Amino acid sequence: MNTDNTAPQISMSHESNLIVNVPRINIGVFCDNQQTGETVQAASIDRRMSKAHTTIQLGGIASAAQVYQGEATPNVVVVESHGDRAQIMAELASFAEVCQPNTKVIVIGHVNDVILYRELIKNGVSEYLVAPINAMQFIETIAHLYSDPKAIPLGRIVAFVGSKGGVGSSTIAHNVAWAISQRLNIETVITDLDLPFGTSALNFNQDAGGGIYEALGQPDRIDGTLVDRLMTKLGNKLSLLNGPSGIDREINFDAHAVETVLNVVRHSAPMIAVDVPNIWAPWVKQTLLGADEVIITATPELPSLRNAKNLIDMLKAGRPHDNHPRLILNQVGVPKRPEIPPADFGKAIGVEPSVIIPHDPQSFGLAQGNGQMLFEVAPKSKSAETLNELAEIIAGARPKSVKAAKFDLSSIMKNFSMKKKK
Repeated sequence: MNTDNTAPQISMSHESNLIVNVPRINIGVFCDNQQTGETVQAASIDRRMSKAHTTIQLGGIASAAQVYQGEATPNVVVVESHGDRAQIMAELASFAEVCQPNTKVIVIGHVNDVILYRELIKNGVSEYLVAPINAMQFIETIAHLYSDPKAIPLGRIVAFVGSKGGVGSSTIAHNVAWAISQRLNIETVITDLDLPFGTSALNFNQDAGGGIYEALGQPDRIDGTLVDRLMTKLGNKLSLLNGPSGIDREINFDAHAVETVLNVVRHSAPMIAVDVPNIWAPWVKQTLLGADEVIITATPELPSLRNAKNLIDMLKAGRPHDNHPRLILNQVGVPKRPEIPPADFGKAIGVEPSVIIPHDPQSFGLAQGNGQMLFEVAPKSKSAETLNELAEIIAGARPKSVKAAKFDLSSIMKNFSMKKKK
């Protein structure tokens, strides 16, 4: 840490997309300029803030002190000030008289002063951020206030979806999950959400289960113990939560049920590969919007291009602070089939392919017929090499734990409880 009165500005990486969702809390924000207000507004509509209720006003610390003279302070109060150290401390002393002890306070300042930071933390302020801030920094700061430092880190949810039926999204999801677990030694869970027609059991030579069906049928009762009981162990580091793979029963569930189950599953392993069927329903859209990463598999044809572009445009609009979806071009080089060149395909939809998987019906067909992965039947094939590259890309895409525009001290401190000296 610096020994002078300033600390370095550290920028938040756009790769930071594994932030714990903010709980159902009320947040009051009092900005001192329009730019900060716009940033907080952008953060408030992010998927991770969907449960929180955020109100934004101009006026800074003085305005907050005036507003809360007649009403209780919310769970979190964020105040901004352009003042120097003495002015900020004086304004906060006035605000402390109306601030309830259980309210967490975040101060946004425009001076990068380590002495000020120490005084704020000493007096119970939860965090001090140096303006200008960005949306992801704001979200991470709020989420960090409610994170349990002793809790096991949540697993990343990687959603695999095809641009249309038959593009091989499920096969890619299963092989990539296998590679991550067996070759990269990362514990992984495959969650097959295609309940009537899922292929995970076939691809791993397992009996069709119904674990995910049972879990979705009682989302409010699901917990880690039940999830462990419903999963099938496929190896030392790989587990499967799949559906009944049949049409003998009606299957109806909503977005809340899927979200609840996935939130429990992500406590089970560092990597959760979610096989999303090629249908369109509210729960499918919500699953894709809520995932930490989305992998779209397409074939180099016009219908697949159109659908992939629609998916990517929707995800870019609905996830403005997340990484763009990854595009996988599969079955490239089918003899006598007119194909869109990969470069043109990527340019048309605005996302370059992460990997291009060649047409290899013999290797994939043999693997599927044996109930094995491609790596087991054709480990030296070009397709296996490409899928292994994709597995490494996904496993290596873990967001860095970067703190932005703040000092290198703990932000989990006591609640704000300053009292004006008499």
